[in-house]
Amino acid sequence: MKGGEGVGRLPRALEKAVYGGGGSAEMLREVVVTPGTPGGDCLVYIQRLILLLPLLLLLLLLLLLGPLPVPGMEDPDFPHPGESSQPPPRPCPWRCSCPQPDVVDCAGLDLRIFPDNITRKNNRLQELPYNELSRLSGLLTLNLHNNLISSEGLPDEAFESLEQLQHLYVAHNQLSVAPQFLPHSLRVADLAANQVTEIFPLTFGEKPALRSVYLHNNQLGNAGLPPDAFRGSEAITTLSLSSNRLSYLPPSLPISLERLHLQNNLISKVPRGALSRQTQLRELYLQHNQLTDSGLDATTFSKLRSLEYLDLSHNQLATVPAGLPKTLTILHLGRNRIRRVEAARLRGARGLRYLLLQHNELGATGLLAKALRPLRALHTLHLYGNRLQRVPPGLPRRLWALLMPHNHVAALGARDLASMLGLAELNLAYNRLTSTHLHHQAFHHLHTLRCLDLAGNQLTRVPEGLPGGLRVLRLQRNQLRTLEPESLAGLGQLQELSLAHNRLRIGDIGPGTWHELQALQVLDLSHNELSFVPPDLPEALEELHLQGNRISHVGPDAFLSTPHLRALSLRANRLHMTSIAAEAFLGLPRLRVVDTADNPEQVLVHLPPTAPRQPRAGDF
Repeated sequence: MKGGEGVGRLPRALEKAVYGGGGSAEMLREVVVTPGTPGGDCLVYIQRLILLLPLLLLLLLLLLLGPLPVPGMEDPDFPHPGESSQPPPRPCPWRCSCPQPDVVDCAGLDLRIFPDNITRKNNRLQELPYNELSRLSGLLTLNLHNNLISSEGLPDEAFESLEQLQHLYVAHNQLSVAPQFLPHSLRVADLAANQVTEIFPLTFGEKPALRSVYLHNNQLGNAGLPPDAFRGSEAITTLSLSSNRLSYLPPSLPISLERLHLQNNLISKVPRGALSRQTQLRELYLQHNQLTDSGLDATTFSKLRSLEYLDLSHNQLATVPAGLPKTLTILHLGRNRIRRVEAARLRGARGLRYLLLQHNELGATGLLAKALRPLRALHTLHLYGNRLQRVPPGLPRRLWALLMPHNHVAALGARDLASMLGLAELNLAYNRLTSTHLHHQAFHHLHTLRCLDLAGNQLTRVPEGLPGGLRVLRLQRNQLRTLEPESLAGLGQLQELSLAHNRLRIGDIGPGTWHELQALQVLDLSHNELSFVPPDLPEALEELHLQGNRISHVGPDAFLSTPHLRALSLRANRLHMTSIAAEAFLGLPRLRVVDTADNPEQVLVHLPPTAPRQPRAGDF
């Protein structure tokens, strides 16, 4: 129904007010349509009739009051209908919202047809008629995300009149091919999560303002990506082609690229020169492909003089790639088949700060002496899940974190760690270390060490000579049988200590063991063989884990030394209803959690009368 059609003898001024005057469909700037209740054409007519009723009443009132004032005689504070200096607001489509004058949002209404003056997201649209879009020449944003639109339902002619369109979102639909033509003005195009197998030269080509293209989670092969797909679009900075069916790196990529996502494809080769012009590329994602050493050469990455992040994890590489640029900051090579790391391959990447080599096949000779010495700026080295039998010699002096869990390290000598004077975090968990092969001066030079993880080894006692600056010490899942004051002496800054899953008994903890741990806040003694709460615990303690022991009684003096205790776990012990003394928690005003689940009986917990909030029994 067009303006004035079927309404009758409306004055021109009122007709202008009814149908928007200066607020026509051409002025719409953003439309959002997303999935709610089914509708049909009749809804549009009903909507318009409802909108007309107030204006028809106004017309009747004007006729009763007499002729309209002569122009120039009316009160300027009450402009004549249809002749206001500002156009009247455009009616908002039924059930939609219009947060701004040029925005219509019909998201989540389960629309089946295209209403007047809007676009849709999260609905059930199956097609987008050309005549509906032809009236929206001023549209800037078209959001059709998460509908049921197929390529047949999105004709190429639909975009002919959208000469100002900047943002197009048609992700999560059912497109099998991309539109052959998109507007010259486009800045962002999102066609992700469709079934696209082919794009065309003018889909994304000849778009000087285009900056971001998202094509991930489609079915694109190399044959569906023409060599000139991005010709004339020299401003694209982000291109996402991940999770498609590409078998080699596409040629003729935009030279302006800064982020290129190609993960989760079938890429086995990067053709020579494919990245030679991408001098502005900063992030390159090639993980989860089928790359082998023969698929790369010394020039593959050498021209990427701005590259900072390179992810080659989850491939089939046997060596570190050659020709790495000096700008590289993060190199992810995890989950490959690398057996050997040579200094020559890393010499060019002198700015590298994070090197990830986890879950490879590095053995006894995998990291030769000084292989990583050229990386003077290296901050973090991930080596977990390999077959290393010792800490690699000649590691960079400024290394901050060395992560080597799940290797085969069985011994630690006096000088194995001596060169890493700046080391703050050392993780040797789940190796094969024994107390007899752990030198008493192994940690002597690590004055900056803050976190030491030795969990899951075969230690029978706490290592000697631990650095006084330690904040975290993890010794769970070893074979500790004794705990003496000397072993923890000098650890006045320790805040967290885990001794869980060992073989400690109350008689194995010597008097004064906790004396110097004045900063300790978290103590985990769970899953040992303790028969009651250890006495004289550190005053600063806030969390105490005692679950999985043999505790059958908690006396009135059990927590006198820990007035700051906030959380206590006594789960899965041998407690009965009256095992905890009524006075046990007196003097613990900060106590919030007491976990006594999984004991033989439900335990009666006597709360201090002045506690600000009752502790609760539950998950710790």
